[in-house]
Amino acid sequence: MRHKLPEIDVIITVYKPDKKFRYLLMGLHSQTLPPSRIILLNTGKMHWRREWIKGIPEAEVHHVREHEFDHGGTRCMGAELSTAPYMIFMTQDAVPADERLLSRLYHAMEDTQVAVAYARQLPSPGSNPVDAYIRNYNYPKESRKKIKKDIETLGIKAFFCSDVCAIYRKTDYLMLGGFPRRAIFNEDMIFAKKTLDSGKAVYYAADARVYHSHNYTGMQQLRRTFDLAVSQKQNPKIFANISSETEGARMVKKTAVYLIKTRRWYLLPSLLISSIAKYTGYLLGSHYDRMPEQMLMYFTSNKNFWQRERE
Repeated sequence: MRHKLPEIDVIITVYKPDKKFRYLLMGLHSQTLPPSRIILLNTGKMHWRREWIKGIPEAEVHHVREHEFDHGGTRCMGAELSTAPYMIFMTQDAVPADERLLSRLYHAMEDTQVAVAYARQLPSPGSNPVDAYIRNYNYPKESRKKIKKDIETLGIKAFFCSDVCAIYRKTDYLMLGGFPRRAIFNEDMIFAKKTLDSGKAVYYAADARVYHSHNYTGMQQLRRTFDLAVSQKQNPKIFANISSETEGARMVKKTAVYLIKTRRWYLLPSLLISSIAKYTGYLLGSHYDRMPEQMLMYFTSNKNFWQRERE
């Protein structure tokens, strides 16, 4: 007798996608454990092209107006559209590394203590060595189950989680209140911290892999960490007494050692520039509430968030 396959909906936020988006959809379509539905939350109907989902019958498109997009709220919308017991959230540029991504994520949920599990992110082909090393530092080869007591030893890493590719058990998602409706960043880590506090677990599934990386400019790095710091300051119950700076400094030091050992010392200046940009963005974001509006709008990468805040 053939066993019924588990129902899994894949929810993807989309904005002006490139060819990686098509690779993502084809990768999902060819999974050994196929998704029940692929729910696409596209920001800006004018940017959408029907040919992107050609030959992908599981895909359905729901348009979001640009000024309404929110890292938390838009994903809440996706969760409300989903009818499956498991939901996988992804971003448009996360490409499955093989045809067993969904089955391996689902396997992590067979442990009923696990409420959310996230995939390993591999550096995309063509990534610069610094970004590739940092990606492998943040997403190592070994899987790990994380519970509340791990905060003592892992700090912020205990509730690190990424909606670039992560699976959620719907019952736990609802029990814990889902994502925040308003979030400039870090909706995944906010949920992960609530997960640990509830006695549930977060699982890092290293065998479930996607290709995902960015070669950000210094200014892009600054704006990204600015929004990250804003998110942490706006959620003191989640991030209180948890330092991101210590973990960041450790990563920079290890990256520098790696570059020296591999005789790539010529990349040290770019590491320094990137690190300064990140730290500057973090410091600025930590004091966003003291900034004049014009300055805040210059540093953020999510202007729509602040426009909604004024409403």
